[in-house]
This record gives sequence, structure tokens and C-alpha cells, in this order.
Amino acid sequence: MLERNTEKLIVGTALAFAATTLWPIVKNSLKPIAESGIQGTAGLTGRIQYALQVARDEIEDIVAEAQFERMRKQVDRDIATEFPSSEEKGDSLHAEPND
Repeated sequence: MLERNTEKLIVGTALAFAATTLWPIVKNSLKPIAESGIQGTAGLTGRIQYALQVARDEIEDIVAEAQFERMRKQVDRDIATEFPSSEEKGDSLHAEPND
């Protein structure tokens, strides 16, 4: 039992020493990777926001055009009912004079 505890103590001490020795190396190696990952994420976020804004603008344009067309057709119908054309009234623009 004492031998097992001694073995654990030696392994633990070796791991602690290795960790304190290797930690600065690991930290310095991973820091640039983490920074580039953060920059990549920020760039990707910016591109996604731009794409969403473009899509939103396109949808707004389509909706505005559809509303304009609907309004134009309604105005045309209103004008047609308010001022019937000469063809609908049976008039001719070149009516022959009555003799």
C-alpha cells in the first residue's frame, strides 16, 4: 500500500512539473490560433449580416413593386369607371356630321 501511494506521489509530482513546464508552450501555441479563430468568426459574422441586409433590401423592393402595381391597377380601374372611353359610350372620334 505504501508502495502504491509512493508511486502516485511520484506520478503526480511529475505531472505537475510537466504541466508547469509545458503550460507556457501550449499557451503561446494556442493563443494565435484562438485569435485567428476570433477574427474569422468576426469576419464571417460581418458577411452574414451583409448578406441578410441585401436579402432584406431585395424583399422590400419586391414588396414595394407589388404594392405599386396593385395601386396602379386600382387607379386605372377607378379612372375607367369614372371616365368611360368613347368606345364604351358608342361615340366615335371621327363622327360624321349630320346632314
